[in-house]
Amino acid sequence: MRSLPPTAALALVVLGGVASAAQGAANAELGERVGSPVLGAVVNNAGGTLLVLVGLLVLPSMRTGLAVLRRSRLPWWCYLGGLGGAAIIVIGTYVVPVLGVAVFTIAQVAGGSLGGLAVDRAGLAPVGRLALTPSRVAGALLGTAAVGLAQLGQPLGELAVGLVLLAVVGGLAVAVQSALNGRVAAAGTAAASTAMNFAVSTPAVLAVAAFAGAFTVARPDWPPAWYLYTGGLLGVGIVASLLVGVRALGVLRTGLALVAGQLGGGLLLDLLLPGGPGLRWPVLAGAVLTLVASVVAGQQGRRTARTSAVDRSVPRARSAPEDPTGRQRQGSAYADRPGPPAG
Repeated sequence: MRSLPPTAALALVVLGGVASAAQGAANAELGERVGSPVLGAVVNNAGGTLLVLVGLLVLPSMRTGLAVLRRSRLPWWCYLGGLGGAAIIVIGTYVVPVLGVAVFTIAQVAGGSLGGLAVDRAGLAPVGRLALTPSRVAGALLGTAAVGLAQLGQPLGELAVGLVLLAVVGGLAVAVQSALNGRVAAAGTAAASTAMNFAVSTPAVLAVAAFAGAFTVARPDWPPAWYLYTGGLLGVGIVASLLVGVRALGVLRTGLALVAGQLGGGLLLDLLLPGGPGLRWPVLAGAVLTLVASVVAGQQGRRTARTSAVDRSVPRARSAPEDPTGRQRQGSAYADRPGPPAG
């Protein structure tokens, strides 16, 4: 899987965030209409899985990607990224009604930023190990503060510490999901990684839904509006954008760019949907600042990469070997040979 330039990857992840905002709105409305919030998540994952199955039938490249992935012999735990997506869907379903959207969002982003710093430092994502630099820590803090700003004026629910920590864990799970899916895509293809994500997440969501009694709803009233069933399609696009972002930007910057897109997408929905609250300046400011945070988190990394590239392009000077008399031989063939690569 070839990585995009950072700017292009950043733009693609922001678009994925806009799709995530639309997906969340569609799933929430669908769950409300059928009388079970978990059913919205089930339809979302089932739709994504169906789309992946269609892709396997009609796209030979997708089947080839899975064959390449099978030969890569990745450790089994690399394929568990989809559990992170299932976790945040389930956690959000039960935590948001208690904490409110504002507290849940801030806690989730804080967990995602902390998780992004951790998995990048551990080198879990395909971009490699990224140092815990001041610019990356500043970007994580700025992103969390920006999301807090965006939630000004939103109603607050009951401030239950346990549920706040659970929302933080959900953010951590999403960071690990991005890293593992990116690792699978690097070993195979983005399409193969997307297929594995839904193959793992859908059974997990179905199991939770069954445990919660979602399938016991008596004759759910399925609404006819087609756009309420687009969550799976949007989910495939979101997963694909995260794969591209993690490959080029790392987990922390990808997560911040996704949140910026989510805030911007939510603002667009507020402006376009009938009866929406219209333009909310805190949300606009939060979206811009979160995008700035993603750029800030990558500043030192770009300087380091540029310096390393310069170092690799200029061979190190090497002392000319001495002759038996102890004097250096000038103009010998040794003088034109580059030194060995640094260990």
